[in-house]
Amino acid sequence: MLAAILVATVTLVSGLAGCAAPGGSSASSPKTDMLTASDEPDSNKRARIRLELALGYFEKGQTTIALDELKQSINANPNMYEAHNLRGLIYMRLNDVPLAEESFRRALSLNPKAANVQHNYGWLLCQQSRLPEAVLLFASALENPAYGDRAKTWMAQGWCQMKAGQMVEAENSFLRSYELDAGNPITGYNLALLLFQRGDLVRAQFYVRRINNSELANAESLWLGIKVERRLQGREAMDQLGGQLKKRFPQSREASAWDRGAFDE
Repeated sequence: MLAAILVATVTLVSGLAGCAAPGGSSASSPKTDMLTASDEPDSNKRARIRLELALGYFEKGQTTIALDELKQSINANPNMYEAHNLRGLIYMRLNDVPLAEESFRRALSLNPKAANVQHNYGWLLCQQSRLPEAVLLFASALENPAYGDRAKTWMAQGWCQMKAGQMVEAENSFLRSYELDAGNPITGYNLALLLFQRGDLVRAQFYVRRINNSELANAESLWLGIKVERRLQGREAMDQLGGQLKKRFPQSREASAWDRGAFDE
């Protein structure tokens, strides 16, 4: 479930900043037509179309084809920050950290307030154990009033802080994410896991039960629920969860651990 913390979606825009020319008419300053799609340079159109194709291939997991389309987009217009953001995501997937970082830096040089780029770059730095830098980027994204993925960024920051052993800070971040999106099972699971590790069992039980009582339960959440109930000496609830685990995920590592009674692995 941890692996499901996804980077922010690439935001594609048309690149048209259509607006009317300043008002007022005079012989020396005639009104001009409003900008429309036909005014967009051919190079921008090619760049945008290639970028949309690249995003489609990226989302299908066809990374090499996506990169080829993206190169053509950047060649047509090197100043679209969305293209460099997607380039960063592609190189993250290819585990090429230097090129991913270079891409996000370029995207931010073109649009310093792009919150989705700040999130993605922060997530990259987090995975490189560069937490202070990551938190600064997450904070910049969260301060943007137009940013719609705050829950995701709070969640990513919480995971990074938990990984770094900053449990109090991580709990606060997860709670902020949970306030914004209580239905996200990744946030709920990680919050429950953190509380379990800290020995706050009743609160851990609350969050993991909400997942396990829904269709979003998986082997990891059921196994965490089992371990919480075991610590709380809830044998009936523990056996019920074990039965679900065996029935729904019989081939899972967690089901094997249940069979062996290996609760501390």
